[in-house]
Amino acid sequence: MPDVTDADFEEEVIGSALPVLVEFTADWCPPCRQMAPVLSALAAEEEGRLKVVQLNVDVNPETINAYKVLSMPTFMVFRGGEPLRSMVGARPRRRLLEEPADVL
Repeated sequence: MPDVTDADFEEEVIGSALPVLVEFTADWCPPCRQMAPVLSALAAEEEGRLKVVQLNVDVNPETINAYKVLSMPTFMVFRGGEPLRSMVGARPRRRLLEEPADVL
């Protein structure tokens, strides 16, 4: 799963033609590591319809401050440059996109 940073968040997420699911994550976060295979599978299943990326909160303070991310993992779905939904904590794949019609 690709990483995004403060430097390329605008281009990779805000400017994306596809909806984007961003995982705000940290290396020290066990639930974040637990979500890695779920997100990889989701990225493969939705390739061409949804972009899935991760942002390491420990080295990207500008983006986490801009979106007021306080807990990990936090998931945000962006479409058209705007955040549509925010979720906190590990969850099954089906809960990441509960209403895919409004995202995809």
